[in-house]
Amino acid sequence: MASRNADSRTGPSASVDAVSLAIIEQLQEDGRRPYAAIGKAVGLSEAAVRQRVQKLLDQGVMQIVAVTDPLTVGLMRQAMVGIRVEGDLDPVAEALSAMSECEYVVMTAGSFDLMVEIVCEDDDHLLETINKRIRAIDGVRSTESFVYLKLKKQTYMWGTR
Repeated sequence: MASRNADSRTGPSASVDAVSLAIIEQLQEDGRRPYAAIGKAVGLSEAAVRQRVQKLLDQGVMQIVAVTDPLTVGLMRQAMVGIRVEGDLDPVAEALSAMSECEYVVMTAGSFDLMVEIVCEDDDHLLETINKRIRAIDGVRSTESFVYLKLKKQTYMWGTR
């Protein structure tokens, strides 16, 4: 995804009806599917689909992006990092969100305050990212890394079930 920053979302107040969910489903199958084809599948005109898609994009309900396999673009090391924070989580989450290696930043309840998915070129890059950059952020108390050995499933289809 291009940006997984949820701050632009309107949240639960954004109403998504069954037709919009069907449009999202069509785009999840093929993000380049023509609006006319989507219209046939969901029973709307091409113009109506175009308007609904734009509304869904404007509301932050969805994004249309190209998703790559990190391995095929030279990013050979992925890890999930659990982070314990002392004090306010927001500044730490913001600093992590600004790092290009951090693909996913989420505030959590439980053993860790934040979970961060990191994508790096190699082990040296991962070590530098965690040791020199993440641990240097003011408020980071400790980290625990979970290096990915093999990715078995990654999907973005959950939005319409």
